[in-house]
Amino acid sequence: MTTTFEDLIAWQKARVFIKHVYQITKTFPDDERFGLISQFRRAAVSIGANIAEGYKRMGKDDKLRFFNYSQGSLEECRCFIILSGDLGYINEHEVVNLTSEIEDTSRLLNSYTLAITNKRIQ
Repeated sequence: MTTTFEDLIAWQKARVFIKHVYQITKTFPDDERFGLISQFRRAAVSIGANIAEGYKRMGKDDKLRFFNYSQGSLEECRCFIILSGDLGYINEHEVVNLTSEIEDTSRLLNSYTLAITNKRIQ
């Protein structure tokens, strides 16, 4: 049983991913500050923020909407990972690690939303 969003493993994984995005984007070129860096960080933060907000929502549909927003932000980050690799801002090892982190988070979030949908949890 969870008592706060911080207990959710999906949120914990998202938190680790967010920190990695911030660390990696520090190495991006300065001219990306208002472009890719800003967009990538915003999308990453949105993952955790929407999990947190959805957790506290009372209605099932409301909860699921916010978790769906998180899934959308995960996919947005997947796009930014690919682009960052294509532009040579991150190496293949970093692409694989970041992609693995978003896939783990997405899988956990999917399981949680299925449990809500099937009324195993509130």
